Amino acid sequence: MNDDQWANACFETRAIHAGQDPDPGTGAVITPIFQTSTYVQEAVGIHKGYEYSRTDNPTRTALQTALASLEGGAWCLVYASGLAATQNLFYLLRPGDHVLLSDDAYGGTYRLVAKVLAPWGIDFSLVDMGDLDAVRGAIRPQTKLVWVETPTNPYLKIVDIRGVADLLADHPARLVVDNTFASPYLQQPLAHGADLVLHSTTKYLGGHSDVVGGAVVGNDPAVFESLKFHQNAAGAVPGPMDCWLTLRGIKTLGVRMDRHSANARAVAAFLGQQETVERVFYPGLETHPNHAVAVRQMRDFSGMVSFTTRGGLEAAAAVAAQTKIFQLAESLGGVESLIEHPGLMTHASVAGTGAEVEATLVRLSVGIEHVDDLLADLKQALSVVAEAAVPAD
Repeated sequence: MNDDQWANACFETRAIHAGQDPDPGTGAVITPIFQTSTYVQEAVGIHKGYEYSRTDNPTRTALQTALASLEGGAWCLVYASGLAATQNLFYLLRPGDHVLLSDDAYGGTYRLVAKVLAPWGIDFSLVDMGDLDAVRGAIRPQTKLVWVETPTNPYLKIVDIRGVADLLADHPARLVVDNTFASPYLQQPLAHGADLVLHSTTKYLGGHSDVVGGAVVGNDPAVFESLKFHQNAAGAVPGPMDCWLTLRGIKTLGVRMDRHSANARAVAAFLGQQETVERVFYPGLETHPNHAVAVRQMRDFSGMVSFTTRGGLEAAAAVAAQTKIFQLAESLGGVESLIEHPGLMTHASVAGTGAEVEATLVRLSVGIEHVDDLLADLKQALSVVAEAAVPAD
């Protein structure tokens, strides 16, 4: 089947087959790792579509085709990391342009904007993207990018993608949605009015904590040409092995996300019943302030859960140190469960900025282990902290 025929297949089928037809030379079912830097040309300027692997590589082409299909986009470009993809999008800006950024953005995104781009004349402001009135009031004539995460990192706020898109209907700013926490299996921002979708493919798309990468998906051919030029000119591209590992990961994306989501729902419900837990952040809970929006634009609610503990920073750090199955590590989206303290780890760069996170916040990336083991692990960790907080007689 060709790519147009795969477009009519269901998501799980496209994840396995789109852009990944058997190798015509050998019949190999799995896309080969084209571990080459350059390609022989038939004559000067006459080649088979590939000249040099910074510009293009067949394994990368397969991944880009597959991801474009999964997000419902016309094209995709992949990069060496999620932040490399983010940086490539910011090449669309010029000094004096304004970026509207979520007040709960990933710490690395905030660092790139505030510490790298701002000194070069890129202005930015933070806003609660869950409040459409606040977004409307923050848009300026100079705004060129509106940067949405949904769910956000680490508070798991939900942003109404269609609502923000409608606010920009008569404005030239492009709406970018970081879809990393949801994955294209659970949410497709282009269908809700986004102009561009960004992923850290390191996370759920790769799914096995063994590869770093990023991707941008869109429909506008002019934006593609600009980003493609900068992808090649700046050179932050993934190697063929990285692309192959991500291709391997997306084949099981659907079944993994179903399990991540089911486990996370159980974890969130459990945490909500614990005396040592103050608040639970999970869009699948009916108590979540934007639960209705999440139901409208998501298939399910992913595997990320955050919560605050009673007892201050010490208690939060202790919980993160006491779990056994939930491993203390940054990142997310792998098959294994992870736990971290955002304020001291992934979001340390936003301390004192107005986008800082609470000292009592703990973030979980709920994996696909058996849910009973995950709940038992959290129970013992919380009980140890609770016992330590009880004063001696």
